[in-house]
Amino acid sequence: MDQPANTVNYFITGYVIIFGAMLAYLVSLVVRWHHLRQDEALLTQLEAEKTNPQAGEAKPHQPV
Repeated sequence: MDQPANTVNYFITGYVIIFGAMLAYLVSLVVRWHHLRQDEALLTQLEAEKTNPQAGEAKPHQPV
């Protein structure tokens, strides 16, 4: 028992878990940011339609 315990596997596993959690958190932030931008665009569109009701209506299709 002259050598220290071989804990390299635990060391690697710990880093994989920590960096995996950080990566999952970053992915979560990116997804939430994307949904926030979609909500912002929808709210802006709804506000524009509320102030100018004619802007939100689609024009009827004209046959050529």
